[in-house]
Amino acid sequence: MWQSAPPFGELLANCQRSAVHLEMRDHYDDPDEAPRVAAWKAGHRPDPDDRASWWRPWLDMVADTVARGVVVRRARIVSEPVSEYTRYLYDGTFTNVAAGEDIRWLPRRRASDIALPGNDFWVFDDHVVRFGYFSGEGTYLGDEVTDEPAVAKLCTDAFQSVWDRATPHAEYRI
Repeated sequence: MWQSAPPFGELLANCQRSAVHLEMRDHYDDPDEAPRVAAWKAGHRPDPDDRASWWRPWLDMVADTVARGVVVRRARIVSEPVSEYTRYLYDGTFTNVAAGEDIRWLPRRRASDIALPGNDFWVFDDHVVRFGYFSGEGTYLGDEVTDEPAVAKLCTDAFQSVWDRATPHAEYRI
């Protein structure tokens, strides 16, 4: 059944085993993130020794989820050469990793033979899918969730295909 998504924190709090996220865009235009992107463009980089300055409350939520035993994985399909926004993501990804996310990168040219859903998604415990919708400019437009088995299988299989081919963050170079 398709429905409006509950708050993301609720989905993650109810997750018991795994949460996987596939990102397929080269740019996201998030107004809440705009100050961090602007600071990055001005030369600021997250300080590995200043965890309090990292992206909150997201990283706290991930760390709490991982501490409960949930495996959190994120794969990013990216164009190469990468966009400026992807460089920004790359430079801050160590904070996600420190919070407990396992992250991999897949060059778009290596994803051509993978059947992929048309939108970014999260899959919780292999059965609840949350799709995020964005405009062509990357503005977040909303989301929906479904627990339809065929959709969950499509997304789980797509994510695993990307994951198996992707490069771990520690090894990926832009």
